[in-house]
Amino acid sequence: MVEEQPKGDPVVIKKYANRRLYNTQTSSYVTLDHLCEMVKAGTEFEVRDARTGEDITRSVLTQIIFEEEAKGQSLLPIKFLRQLIRFYGDSLQGFVPGYLDMSMDSFTKNQEAMRNRIAEAFGGGSQVLEAMTRQNLAMFERTMQMFSPFVPKARGQDEAPKSNGTVEPKAKPSEDISELKSEMEEMRRQLAELSQRK
Repeated sequence: MVEEQPKGDPVVIKKYANRRLYNTQTSSYVTLDHLCEMVKAGTEFEVRDARTGEDITRSVLTQIIFEEEAKGQSLLPIKFLRQLIRFYGDSLQGFVPGYLDMSMDSFTKNQEAMRNRIAEAFGGGSQVLEAMTRQNLAMFERTMQMFSPFVPKARGQDEAPKSNGTVEPKAKPSEDISELKSEMEEMRRQLAELSQRK
């Protein structure tokens, strides 16, 4: 794991029309690979258009992700990318960044414990990680469904068959929220166990 640098004012990177990136702190030109290393080292920076002064950090970070994916790193599953694209322009678009921030913060805080746990249980470590990932994705999907009650559902999705053959409505939103809270609590418990088994 790359050791984080002390945080202060973000380093200003200027991007020129010829696509060159200039680090104003070191007075030198840098590449996307340099910026990638800065991110891994925990160095805060912002990228500004040299002509207009516009903050273009988001597009440059997205470009770094694109470059890493093109190298075959493949952190982003296709299903996730498709789901993410669907949220552009959706009424829930504003909720997604906060949710992703929260999920990544939680994952980052517990990554060392997860590494240790996987190292201890080498044979079953990958299954533990896969199970946690599936649980996190399922919780994400359920959260998004709760926030979009007007999205048309597949026929029969609102109803659950009883043992006698009749159908009854599925859980109400308040029950869904309670269940979601229980799932989140269970995930917290599992992460706490992982950190205790260092």
